[in-house]
Amino acid sequence: MTQQGVRWTADQVLALAPDVASRKAGSKLGAAGPWSEAGSSDEGTVWGLCKGSGSKPYQTVVDIAEAAGPAYKCSCPSRKFPCKHAIGLLLLWAGGDGSVPTAKAPDWAEQWIAGRKKRAQEKGESGGGGSGSASADPEAARRRAERRAERVTAGATELEQRLADLLRGGLASAEQAGYGLWEETAARMVDAQAPGLAARVRELGAIPGSGPGWPVRLLEECALLHLLDQGWLRRERLPDGLAATVRSRVGLPASAEGPPVRDRWLVLAQYDTADAKLTTRRIWLYGAESDRIRLLLSYGAAGRAPELALPVGLALEAEVSAYPGAGQLRAALGEQFAPPAPAAIRPPGVTTARAAARYGEALRDDPWLDAVPVTLDRVLPIPDGDSWQLADADGDSALPLSPAARSRPGLWRLVALSGGAPVKVFGECGHRGFTPLTAWPQGAGEAVPLC
Repeated sequence: MTQQGVRWTADQVLALAPDVASRKAGSKLGAAGPWSEAGSSDEGTVWGLCKGSGSKPYQTVVDIAEAAGPAYKCSCPSRKFPCKHAIGLLLLWAGGDGSVPTAKAPDWAEQWIAGRKKRAQEKGESGGGGSGSASADPEAARRRAERRAERVTAGATELEQRLADLLRGGLASAEQAGYGLWEETAARMVDAQAPGLAARVRELGAIPGSGPGWPVRLLEECALLHLLDQGWLRRERLPDGLAATVRSRVGLPASAEGPPVRDRWLVLAQYDTADAKLTTRRIWLYGAESDRIRLLLSYGAAGRAPELALPVGLALEAEVSAYPGAGQLRAALGEQFAPPAPAAIRPPGVTTARAAARYGEALRDDPWLDAVPVTLDRVLPIPDGDSWQLADADGDSALPLSPAARSRPGLWRLVALSGGAPVKVFGECGHRGFTPLTAWPQGAGEAVPLC
């Protein structure tokens, strides 16, 4: 399958940008002005020279036929992937106005393409060879797992004592102690090799300064943390699925053990969250035949976007394998049989009332779940005082938008897309409200990313 006849939309290209600044800068380079010697091949490669501030233009090449998402190479010094030049080149190619004609790749682009093909071939030849050291010595791996479980148990026991001390002294003491108390406790959980517990402890530290009603929110989060602690300490008594969920929430690594499911997977949404050390990319997929939603997670070190990037609205034929845990949607991307391509697939939608009920049902399997993926069918964005809500066009129920959604530019894109008419919206529904991620207009319109 070639990509030459397939043109992405500008929204699908911009969804690949690692941040807002790159999106804006790339948009400015999406015209023919700064580009020369641009071209594309039937094999799915796009290249071009972009005039910059230096004497030599930047050499930019993109492999759009890569099944796991585009791959990029640019001679600019940017550490972002894709950089603004790659985004601009893809926008120029997506325009389809003849600015990027079919041509023979120049030597500098051909060298990169040949290098990628060679590395892929070598990886394929060595992929079925030896196994890692962990699998080579299962007894050593078992002993390491036991030692880590002992450290996590010690950390969970210590955390239980600290929560008890907090409640015994009164929640007001948390405000007086400041963030240092929680950061020190989180560091202890890191030492215990329980990063999931550490992350939840750090979240507690921000609650006392979060405004009116913080004691209630702090008590709720302490209760969930206590529940997770107790789940770990009594994990042998739990059903297998719930025990796997507890291990995952505590932060123990797991591998995708579910049987591979081959399907045509629609890319529903892609967005990044970042802290000082790590960028996490979430990609939601919908299987057209299996009618399943799955979540792909990928990571990048601070300042660098994760490598996996799948344009929203495209579909790829691939296998995915689920991770263990009751109600868990996370999966690993396996063998890909074709690059992402435009598709008329749309996920089925539900009412706002059914979406809220679905979140409640999911909490039975995972009490620590913040939100579930849901597609709302025929909803209208409606202002609600200082906030917004999505109301059923054919009913009398609605879902409030989450605080995060109300602060994003995607809200206004959704309002403009609707124009007073019902739209189909995919997003995450949880106790903070609904966060729209992608929308489709009535008719046969393209998916519009909102994040």
